[in-house]
Amino acid sequence: MKIIVPMAGRGSRLRPHTLTVPKPLIPIAGKPIVHRLVEDIAKVLDEKIEEVAFIIGEDFGEQVEKDLMKIANSLGAKGTIYYQDKPLGTGHAIMCAKESLTGPAVVAYADTLFKADFNLDKSADAVMWVKKVENPSAYGVVKLNEKNEITDLVEKPEEFVSDLAVIGIYYFKDVEVLKNELQNVLDAKLTRGGEYQINDGIEAMRKSGLRFVPGKVDEWMDCGNKNVTVETNGRMLNFLHRDGEKLISDSVKIKDSEITEPCYIGENVELVNAKIGPNVSIGDGTKVVNSTIKNSLIQTFAEIKNANLDNAMIGNHAKFDGDFTQISIGDFSVLE
Repeated sequence: MKIIVPMAGRGSRLRPHTLTVPKPLIPIAGKPIVHRLVEDIAKVLDEKIEEVAFIIGEDFGEQVEKDLMKIANSLGAKGTIYYQDKPLGTGHAIMCAKESLTGPAVVAYADTLFKADFNLDKSADAVMWVKKVENPSAYGVVKLNEKNEITDLVEKPEEFVSDLAVIGIYYFKDVEVLKNELQNVLDAKLTRGGEYQINDGIEAMRKSGLRFVPGKVDEWMDCGNKNVTVETNGRMLNFLHRDGEKLISDSVKIKDSEITEPCYIGENVELVNAKIGPNVSIGDGTKVVNSTIKNSLIQTFAEIKNANLDNAMIGNHAKFDGDFTQISIGDFSVLE
């Protein structure tokens, strides 16, 4: 089994954080989004992962590539890097990894997380993972027949046709069939809004008679912008805390401070006269002094002083003093 992960865009809606770190590598509860994604996919598949192929931008850099290789290796899998040189859509991104598009595979976009406990129907030609939503007009949704087979895929329906939204994770019994259909899409220059879409390849597969079924997830968490990423961080912390996972490092230095769980607190964090939590992640090496922080995501080696933070997201090596009199803020920074 292979996992194919298109992640070429840095994530403009999460600037300034994604100017230096691609969105899929931003940590949620102390672990990069893409790391959590591939681990959870592996749990659902419940079989050996042979390869994880990442499709990235050419500007991501050597360190990002090393980090992605570590993620693949942590699953006992081979890691492969492919590059998407132009933002030409999901279908184009997948085809950038065409050398790896053989055999059974899962294709998963790296800006979403999920919780699921279902048995993958490997007798089907393909599985589209879906979640029941309250506002289906904002999503691509699937229609099912009485045999629980997908009969139609409708993008952002104006009238109700289904409340099962496609979350961007797909299983293909033989992903080479998708590759062949996407090659036809590219050859025909069939674009939507100037981009090649995976849905056109999927629709061609379905219309040829292949059997598609849904895989229903219990939780679906987005990481598209700052607010939903902070919310996802809190939801993930609650799941992990409920499951009994150890989230607070033994190396945390605590002085006159209190922690309200769930919180993730990394290695060598210092807390001095601080109130932390609930729903807070603090990365390695960060120092928090005279501050109250809740519902927030603080990355590594930051310095936070005299702050009262709620629904905040602060990047690596950032310095924030709530009593500031001088300030230096770069592009896309936000103070509210």
